[in-house]
Amino acid sequence: MTGAKKLLLASLALGFIGGYVDTVGFVALFGLFTAHVTGNFVLIGAELSRASANSVLLKLLVFPTFIAAVALARLVALRCERTKTVASRPLLVMQTMLLLVALVCSVPAGAALAPDAPWAMATGLFMTAAMGVQNAAGRLAWPALTPTTVMTGNVTQVVIDSVDLLRGAAGPEVRDRLKRFIWPVVAFAVGALSGAFAYVGWKFWSLLLPLVMLVGLVVMDVRSDHKG
Repeated sequence: MTGAKKLLLASLALGFIGGYVDTVGFVALFGLFTAHVTGNFVLIGAELSRASANSVLLKLLVFPTFIAAVALARLVALRCERTKTVASRPLLVMQTMLLLVALVCSVPAGAALAPDAPWAMATGLFMTAAMGVQNAAGRLAWPALTPTTVMTGNVTQVVIDSVDLLRGAAGPEVRDRLKRFIWPVVAFAVGALSGAFAYVGWKFWSLLLPLVMLVGLVVMDVRSDHKG
């Protein structure tokens, strides 16, 4: 498989994982965003405005957890630079391990979840850490990769390029960018829908699917120098 095809497959897989894990967290953990963490600020404001704000603590802890995960990913990438090794695989392994720990924490959390229950909070925070690593890896390991977790910028670019394409003003660069940006958006949307239904059917065991996909990416070893 060529580097360009590997990069496209990684973009699709990570986009799917981004939508899937974010939706599982939102459905299971009282509206928690694990990938789009800034969305939690809106939810914090909404919770604090209510008479009984019982799920604010988890959302407050999400942001520093996300920051810590990104910082750790940066340190790992710097170590890889010093040792002349590729950062993509270590970062994928780190994300896989964090998501696996989240799944392990979900077992004692059980089905009767509460916003302030320690195991439920641990599950959400480790899911957030895993997605923080994915956010960071897109910049540190695959600079050519389209963002795979927050889709607002991607959708904006897709609309702009689509308008240019329809009015006949899209050159090769625009067409290539449209192809790169539209597929992660589609994958994210499919992942979000799949995550919602998967959690309804299998609860936190639904995290096994993104774990298997991450292991597949580790084995495939999509390197940062695969730019097509």
